[in-house]
Amino acid sequence: MFATARAMGMRTVAVYSDADASAPFVADADIAVRLPGNTPAETYLRIDSIVAAALRAGADCVHPGYGFLSENADFARAVQAAGLVFVGPSAEAIDAMGSKLAAKARMQEAEVPTLPSVDATGLSGSELEKAAADVGYPLLVKASFGGGGRGMREVRRPGELAEAVEGARREAASAFGDGTVFLERLLERPRHVEVQVFGDSHGTTVALFERECSIQRRHQKVVEEAPSPAVGPELRERLQAAAVAAARSIDYLGAGTVEFLLDDEGDFYFLEVNTRLQVEHPVTEAVTGLDLVRLQFDVAAGRPLPDSALRPP
Repeated sequence: MFATARAMGMRTVAVYSDADASAPFVADADIAVRLPGNTPAETYLRIDSIVAAALRAGADCVHPGYGFLSENADFARAVQAAGLVFVGPSAEAIDAMGSKLAAKARMQEAEVPTLPSVDATGLSGSELEKAAADVGYPLLVKASFGGGGRGMREVRRPGELAEAVEGARREAASAFGDGTVFLERLLERPRHVEVQVFGDSHGTTVALFERECSIQRRHQKVVEEAPSPAVGPELRERLQAAAVAAARSIDYLGAGTVEFLLDDEGDFYFLEVNTRLQVEHPVTEAVTGLDLVRLQFDVAAGRPLPDSALRPP
């Protein structure tokens, strides 16, 4: 990100914790501002401290990166309230995708395929069993907020349901501060395919092909590949159209990723939207020749997406 900013003629500012004082990114920045403390809670998760550091350094925009506060709507609001440009989607778009339950409902309205699911809030006993039967076994109990496999349980028979729901609720409340969980049909041995999307403030939304990310360990991606070996021209067209519909349904601005599960029959289902630039974005850059960080800065500055993004190779 610093290299792109520098190539665009911008000076860069880094914030760092005491634990990261000697990290390479600190030396690479034009200006580095210390956030007193060692833990993320004391430093990188302090919205007030980061906004104050940006103002103190004379910054005019804030790039949220792809960790910590990058998908925090309150952070986006605080940046904008301070008179700075947030290099990312609107707080409203982030909020819309923050809850997986709300996101699924919005995708259904946008006619993006979703798996059968039901909110498990307040359900127990026979009501919970009926909801699970409606979804169908096998199923997953999933946290509505958060990710990374936390608050997730696989259930293959009714006798496992109550314990799985309670366990997922406890873990979700501990990890994300919200114990809301839902039941979703389990797709056996699916492929995990994600589509890079980009939107500008001039009404243009594009899809920049897919990334195959099925090789995972404990729900964390290990290998990403583009294009996906399982996606041909016709399926790619359908995936990209669904991804663009998902992004347009929330007036998405900047870089984002729409994730899908793909079955053996070529059917796919919405999983989630990552409302940020992903760690894996260089895979897309390698196959398109586009600098996605440059596009982020351009879009945040109000410029339209260039022709190279509208017609990538």
